[in-house]
Amino acid sequence: MINRIREVRKAKGFTLDDVAGRCNPPTTAQTIGRLETGTRTLSLDWLNRIAGALGVDSAQLLALPDQDELPVAAILDHKGAHALKKTETLSQPSIEADMVALRVKSSVGDYRAGDQVWLSRRTPGQYAAALNRDVLVPRPAGRFLFGRLIGRENGQIQLLPLESGARQQIVKDPEWIGVAVQLVRAL
Repeated sequence: MINRIREVRKAKGFTLDDVAGRCNPPTTAQTIGRLETGTRTLSLDWLNRIAGALGVDSAQLLALPDQDELPVAAILDHKGAHALKKTETLSQPSIEADMVALRVKSSVGDYRAGDQVWLSRRTPGQYAAALNRDVLVPRPAGRFLFGRLIGRENGQIQLLPLESGARQQIVKDPEWIGVAVQLVRAL
């Protein structure tokens, strides 16, 4: 197994100190650096803490020897495409056990027709971590709501649909919600 913490951290634009401060509980930049480089043993607990701080699934921080990887040819920013200073690769996204997907039929908000949105299921105890994220909320009789989770209080969640001019929806705490974690878009 290959540790990809540094690669993911840099791709997200975080410093060691940023990640250390976002860990729960916070730690030091030196500790994160040692875990990245392998000079300190990376336990499952540390892997999960760092994944939470980076906002990724813990499987994205490890590369398996038989896992397909795609070489990165260039970096694109506001000044155009640039050559890499160091070789980078992207690994396939991993699918969690309870993931579900949403297929976009017509464009709405930031989503375009044909997009696939991968959603990670969360239970009521995990709803607070999904604030300000796009979520799928199951409703009775096979119906769903999709929008930005903007609040949670008194056993209810507040959802802002993506359609322009739509009114806030209030839903009594559902059994689960699906938090958008991956967008797959064909060009």
